[in-house]
Amino acid sequence: MGRIIRWLLVVIILSGIGYAIYYYSLPEPIKVMLVKVEKGAVENSVANTRAGTINACRRTKLSPSIGGQISILPVKEGQRVKKDDLLIELWNKDLIAELNHTKNEVNAAKSRATAACLQADVSEREANRIRELKKIGAASEEQTDRAVTQAKALQADCDAAKASALMSESRIKVVEANLERTRLYAPFDGVIAEVTGELNEYLTPSPPGIPTPPAVDLIDDTCFYVTAPIDEVDAPKVQTGLTARITLDAFRGRSFPGVVSRIAPYVMDREKQARTVDVDVRFRDAEVINEMLAGYSADVEIILDSRADTLRIPTEALLDGKRVFVYEESDRVIREKIIEKGIANWAYTEVISGLTEGDNVVVNVDVAGVKDGAAAEIIKEEE
Repeated sequence: MGRIIRWLLVVIILSGIGYAIYYYSLPEPIKVMLVKVEKGAVENSVANTRAGTINACRRTKLSPSIGGQISILPVKEGQRVKKDDLLIELWNKDLIAELNHTKNEVNAAKSRATAACLQADVSEREANRIRELKKIGAASEEQTDRAVTQAKALQADCDAAKASALMSESRIKVVEANLERTRLYAPFDGVIAEVTGELNEYLTPSPPGIPTPPAVDLIDDTCFYVTAPIDEVDAPKVQTGLTARITLDAFRGRSFPGVVSRIAPYVMDREKQARTVDVDVRFRDAEVINEMLAGYSADVEIILDSRADTLRIPTEALLDGKRVFVYEESDRVIREKIIEKGIANWAYTEVISGLTEGDNVVVNVDVAGVKDGAAAEIIKEEE
């Protein structure tokens, strides 16, 4: 009897040791984060590869077409101006003096033309009188020819004086055009972004092929749009009129609805390994324009397709475009499942088949040890 008890004790001890060895040799459960499969909105979208920029619909960098010394500078940076307001005027007293001189010449030429034409009228009347006298024999042929010739000569002088007056008037237009080249006017309503130059400084126009800073940078701040580079692979999917979502670093937590208004007809290859196509997106809500500034960095997400209420999972939970891991609470293990996916973006992927609403899928699939049948321990369950 004692021997049996001793053997039982030995068996129990050995069994305990064996179980302990087995228990402690089991792999450590992997720690997983879960999210429930749910219904919601999924969008298929493309986004810019690098930061885009807020641009004004109209922005012009102006400089006088000739060089000269700044004599009038009535504007400053940040000032609002109206169309045709004077922005800069160069020293032009010589042209103003020339214009006044030319106007005086025109007046003198018109006076000479008036005098010449009056003499021509008198001579014409005299020639007519002598013609009548000739008819009754009171004037000779020679007198008549001389009177008619003189009338024609004086009429020619009249015509020449009128032509000279017209030439003087055209000279006024030439001087006025040269005078206009010394003045810079606003082509549209806007705000002055930058002024290069100060009073009495000398402005030099850009030589051919050598750009120089503009004298005035004028922005129309009533209309803005976003220009953003889209990867050349995604560009064929984008069409004008598609809905877009605009986000800006300056307005974190907010997004602005937009619409694609232009797709560049060529590929930018400034970065040889990342060729892109520029896409313009205008703001759909005109009221937000008042909050924008030209030059803000912006990102755009262009919506290619959308599902309003469909089964979805986080895109980060998907492997190889078709595999997910589902946590089985009864066994505390994860099981691999193959799914059929629909549209997707960086946040969510639509599930056509393979999962049901309420399933718990693993989102940290990059953790070591994730495989079919692996023991798992929940460290976080996302809503």
